[in-house]
Amino acid sequence: MLLLGTCLLYCARVTVPICAVALSSRFDWDKKQFGVVLSSFFWGYCLTQIIGGHISDQIGGEKVLLLSASAWGLLTVLTPLLTHITSAHLVFMTSSRFLMGLLQGVYFPSLASLLSQRVRESERAFTYSTVGTGSQFGTLLIGGAGSLLLEWYGWESVFYFSGLLTLLWVYCTCKYLLSEKELTIPMNYLTRGLSIPKQTKVPWKQLFRKAPIWAVIIAQLSTASTFFTLLSWLPTFFKETFPESKGWVFNVVPWLVAIPTSLFSGFLSDHLISQGYRTITIRKFMQVIGSGVSSIFALCLGQTSSFCKAIVFASASVGLQTFNHSGISVNVQDLAPSCAGLLFGVANTGGALLGVICVYLAGYLIETTGSWICVFNLVAAVNSIGLCTFLLFGEAQRVDTHSVCFNRIKDAETKYIMGLDETHGRKECWSSFFLLRAVAGGLQSHPAQRFQ
Repeated sequence: MLLLGTCLLYCARVTVPICAVALSSRFDWDKKQFGVVLSSFFWGYCLTQIIGGHISDQIGGEKVLLLSASAWGLLTVLTPLLTHITSAHLVFMTSSRFLMGLLQGVYFPSLASLLSQRVRESERAFTYSTVGTGSQFGTLLIGGAGSLLLEWYGWESVFYFSGLLTLLWVYCTCKYLLSEKELTIPMNYLTRGLSIPKQTKVPWKQLFRKAPIWAVIIAQLSTASTFFTLLSWLPTFFKETFPESKGWVFNVVPWLVAIPTSLFSGFLSDHLISQGYRTITIRKFMQVIGSGVSSIFALCLGQTSSFCKAIVFASASVGLQTFNHSGISVNVQDLAPSCAGLLFGVANTGGALLGVICVYLAGYLIETTGSWICVFNLVAAVNSIGLCTFLLFGEAQRVDTHSVCFNRIKDAETKYIMGLDETHGRKECWSSFFLLRAVAGGLQSHPAQRFQ
């Protein structure tokens, strides 16, 4: 069901890029104006990443996923209806995409939180890659069905199709897969989710002094922003460069190729790690393919004048980008599983902010230069920065373990000295205190064991 949820997330997200030409023609927008509409999604997307990840760490990712899906499904259905009753179409569509970004911004941090708590390290890459293929399934579904609906019934039908499917998924998940207890969110949990208790505060100062944390953040924001750029502008590129081509071909084939490559990358990553290869070596290898090799095909895409070659290059670029799922996407869970949702939210916030700039800048460059080559050069340059940073500073060892242990020791010591332990006597508190001290000593003496 998480695979299907990710699929429908992208169905709703890609509705506007799929309908780009129809919307621009209907409302008389140029490239700069449509670039504003596309980039407005990412302004909203970046604002809910961190809070979404934190709340998911506190109350459970599945609850946050369902709440957000209900809201974005309803918004997608209502968008065409509201467009017909307003005259400020640019302002309304920009606001609608901003709100869509707010609602979808919590999804992947919640997913990272959920998987870090319920999936073992040796299975994370394949699990995340499998769920991640939903992005390709969704783009494939809306690219194929959406192109046909667009041609037969108009752009409004694409929005109705995507929104109603999302609401149906939420209903089926709530009714058949989750119990009433799992769906209930007590008010004290919401309060706890919105405020960080003292004993569970994440040691951000210590974490952000670690080079591997910054490496994965920079790599994540680079790959996310370039993926958003391709996702937003590829349909328009094909429609304008090859006007006689069928929309269902270029909106379907690249994402169809990406599905098996994503699954293969997850399987290969977990298999190599199980064979004894170092985790960080595999993560970096996957990232070289996901960011480096895919960028080469993106550069080739800007140079070709053949439709068949363009499809091949686009398919290779989009398909190989899925290797990122087995690289930096799971590296966040390697580094800090205790706060993976929150940390992923921080990284994805950076990606969304840079996505705003890249998507708008791509539209500006196309409008001013009249060439698509600069767009693919931009994608390759941003990917290269993130890849080089990750190769130089990336690690796969946990950086949150010692800080969490130290905080618990400090709390136990304070309780014992001040006599504030409410649930245990002094004897039990004394025993707990020295047990934690022993554990800490073991972690400091044997750092290799700490990261197993």
